[in-house]
Order: sequence, then structure tokens, then C-alpha cells
Amino acid sequence: QVQLVESGGDLVQAGGSLRLSCAASGIDFNINAMAWYRQAPGKLRDLVALIKSGGRTNYADSVKGRFTISRDNAKNTVYLQMNSLKPEDTANYYCNVHGRDIWGQGTQVTVSS
Repeated sequence: QVQLVESGGDLVQAGGSLRLSCAASGIDFNINAMAWYRQAPGKLRDLVALIKSGGRTNYADSVKGRFTISRDNAKNTVYLQMNSLKPEDTANYYCNVHGRDIWGQGTQVTVSS
């Protein structure tokens, strides 16, 4: 059974940093692209960052230069380092096996002004 478990969400002040983690099991992690999405109340779930199996990355324009996605294939874990956080980054953040309907339960990030 495929499982994604996110952690690291918290309440932080604007300008602060957080590191989200997503531990995957039940999949051949090394060959899958992994992604982080976020969803704020009343809004659609949007792609934040993507990392392919070879390490190539893509980011939403709104987070470029502030967020960094990375992966540790030995630990089956994908990370999202978030710096210079803004109140508009407040959302529930979800890990995803890119291209597949496989999601974690989400971790809440709240940025206060």
C-alpha cells in the first residue's frame, strides 16, 4: 500500500523558515517524480514545486527564489525548504507522487504578519 506522510508544518512569523518532509512507502521512490502542492481555504490545490527522479526541479512563480525542493532517495523522502515566508504562503501543503492520484494527508503552514 502506497503511503505518503508529511510533517513539518507550523505557525511561523512572516520572514521565517520551515522545512517540510514527506516520507514515502510502498512505491519505487527512485523512479518517481515527486511534488508539493498547497491549498488555501476556498482555493484550488496548486502546484508549488516538482522534482524529477534525476533531480531536475520546477517551481511556481510565486515561490521561486524562496522555496527549494529536494529528495533523499536513500530515505524515500522529499523535502520542501521554505524561506522568507509570507502570509500568502498560508495553506495546507500536500505531498504527491507526480502524475498519480497519490496524496499525503497534508501539513498546515500558517504564516502570521
